Amino acid sequence: MTHSFDFSGQAVFVAGGTDGINLGIADAFAAAGASVAVLSRNPDKVDAAVSRLLENGGKAIGFAADVRDYEAVAAALADAHMQVGDIDILVSGAAGNFPAPAMGLSSNGFRTVIEIDLIGTFNVLRAAFEHLRKPGASIINISAPQSSIPMEMQIHACSAKAGVDMVTRVAALEWGPLGVRVNAVLPGPISGTEGMARLAPTPDAEHVVARSIPLGRYGTKQEIADCCLWLASPMASYVSGATIPVDGGWALGGASAVYPDLRRLFSGQH
Repeated sequence: MTHSFDFSGQAVFVAGGTDGINLGIADAFAAAGASVAVLSRNPDKVDAAVSRLLENGGKAIGFAADVRDYEAVAAALADAHMQVGDIDILVSGAAGNFPAPAMGLSSNGFRTVIEIDLIGTFNVLRAAFEHLRKPGASIINISAPQSSIPMEMQIHACSAKAGVDMVTRVAALEWGPLGVRVNAVLPGPISGTEGMARLAPTPDAEHVVARSIPLGRYGTKQEIADCCLWLASPMASYVSGATIPVDGGWALGGASAVYPDLRRLFSGQH
């Protein structure tokens, strides 16, 4: 864990913070002394995440709610505010994704990803607004390279994450005068995540993806968390409205090419 940042006495709320990249972010803020609230729609995952954070010495509470349900999200944030006070750092990272070609994707499948990623992000930010520390709060949305890089099999995620980046920029414009900073982090291929297990489910597929990254390797959840720690810290006090790739250079070219390579791999074309 990274201990070079000190968030003692600060309250952090992580939507989607019960597994993957988002749990890694919650872990990092807890290790840095913050009180951390996590939210997920799965009560069992909420309980497991809170237990993990407490066992690792953090201060944690959890809420079960679906980010698509505004009233449930608003109730959770109000409860968190009552327990930990003004929210200093808000991380919105709930997401849904799966590979599917446009003609193999149902309207319901497209809508589901839009609702979780884009509408969910808006719901979290909108419901949190009244509970944010003003001035001083830092909001971090978890986006993806698909927000600006068209990728095969990702028409739903590309559309949703493009919207997330615009939510980030508009909120930064509107809330900046109140002293609230809003930024987005765009993780590339990160090891040990459900998303990469779906994108590259075999060792050969993992090699194809790693080869498409200029740095030649997957990133780690800690590397994403480190960027979030920096964004929330005084060292980034003049950074707002930014969408920051943390992807080993993947968005420079490999992100748009990886799906054709994977398709050739799985169809036996080498």
